[in-house]
Amino acid sequence: MSLYEHVYLARQDASAQQVEELTAQLKGVVEGLGGSVAKTEYWGVKSLSYRLRKNRKAHFTLMNIDAPSQAINEIERLERLNEDVLRYLTIRVDEHEAGPSAMMRRAERDRDRDERRDRGERGERGDRPRDRDRRPREESDEADTAPEE
Repeated sequence: MSLYEHVYLARQDASAQQVEELTAQLKGVVEGLGGSVAKTEYWGVKSLSYRLRKNRKAHFTLMNIDAPSQAINEIERLERLNEDVLRYLTIRVDEHEAGPSAMMRRAERDRDRDERRDRGERGERGDRPRDRDRRPREESDEADTAPEE
């Protein structure tokens, strides 16, 4: 059996529960044809670069699959028939990525950054001296160096 990464985009009108049900249905098809789904990740609703069938956003889902090619052909056929699926992409890989995917790591990093901002942590910017603290005042210099008559 071969290893695959499969990503599909579902319409923004579909609820998250409907997308999970579709994922479960596809997982059942893969397992019925002798394969297994190692991992599924729901990436959430994201904006698209351009409109697809009048949709500007879509639900993104990743599935790591270990199955024969017949199972991949069948889930792609089912996705072509399903009106909720806008696009899909299946890539054969040598090995599955351990841990969370790059999209999930990015989401965690963004969430951590937002939490720091909410707590008021400014990082290195708070330690910089202000411009007015660094420049000498010109008025005081002129008063000190005025010639005496």
